Amino acid sequence: MANKPKVTLVEALHNIQDPRRPSNGTRHNFVEMLVIAVCAMLSDCDNIEDIGDWAVDKESWLRQFLVLKNGIPSEETFLRLFRALDPKQFETAYRRWVGALVPVLRGAVAIDGKTLRGSRDGEVGPVHIVTAFATQSGIALGQEKVAAKSNEITAIPELLDALYVKGCIVTIDAMGCQTAIAAKIVDKKGDYLLTVKNNQPSLMASIEDAFLRERPALPAHVVEQTGHGRNVIQTVWAMPAAGIVDPAVWAKVKTLGMIYSERREGNKACQPEVRFYISSRKLSAPSLAKYARAHWGIENQLHWVLDVTFDEDASTVRKDNAPENLSLLKKIALCLLRTQREAHPRYSLRRMRKHAARDDDFLADMLQLIPLQ
Repeated sequence: MANKPKVTLVEALHNIQDPRRPSNGTRHNFVEMLVIAVCAMLSDCDNIEDIGDWAVDKESWLRQFLVLKNGIPSEETFLRLFRALDPKQFETAYRRWVGALVPVLRGAVAIDGKTLRGSRDGEVGPVHIVTAFATQSGIALGQEKVAAKSNEITAIPELLDALYVKGCIVTIDAMGCQTAIAAKIVDKKGDYLLTVKNNQPSLMASIEDAFLRERPALPAHVVEQTGHGRNVIQTVWAMPAAGIVDPAVWAKVKTLGMIYSERREGNKACQPEVRFYISSRKLSAPSLAKYARAHWGIENQLHWVLDVTFDEDASTVRKDNAPENLSLLKKIALCLLRTQREAHPRYSLRRMRKHAARDDDFLADMLQLIPLQ
């Protein structure tokens, strides 16, 4: 069994302020509702309707741990709660719990955005959320909603403000390749690895020209990956940034990187791709390849899992804070499931959710639920 965190999830949830007004005659305990929602999400429930139905079916079991003074909340009550719940407070409680679960961060922290496609509401576009992801542990560290009519450039600094990244290398795609973001990461005692594209044209041109001149004399590191009918060969080069990119502009920049990728799907060769990078850490070509590859862990270990295992893109919850809060609820469930991987190495995440739906003891143990006296 994985080590238990010093702060349980239920304890962390008690720090969130109930958004409901007592004058409206609230009938159900706030924290109890959150606990029910987490239990249901662990038990293969993907939406509010499923959560409400699961709670009705499991009422006798839930009463072992929860008072449920006025019975089980309705589906509409759960929806109203998640629409009203302050996502900042919910996310703060989550970070407190994750901080105890993973007290020391190592390796790469990948930051990337994901659009909740089902959250589009008429003329209002879908919700877009930026998440920080610890690639080594496979755990989301925090999230930030992108404000309407804005983009990830404004959300990433707010997310970084809430993270402890000392000693880590923070990887971000081209949208986050901004001087202010690089400086913020360095100020927080971390390092950055940023993808450079045409949104930084002068930087891109400087790096491209440098590799055109120097690449023949640089050692190349080749990585080949095969799977799912695809074969990808990446050739990686790294060189010092001194004399090419100004460290007064790009905070403490030390390394420039280039990755040339060739991909073949079956018998079809795809268009080669070239990506350029800057980093504040001194990196060799193999290290650059490792961290660049780790960044894409947020796609296949988080975003893909949320869509395939938790059916996130199919969610049509649109109003107020509900899309953001339900996304974090799914990340909580994912984090809890991943803490069980050591005890159940042969179970897929989907299978573990189904196991939690069948095995009450397994579910109670994951949340460290304590029976009422």
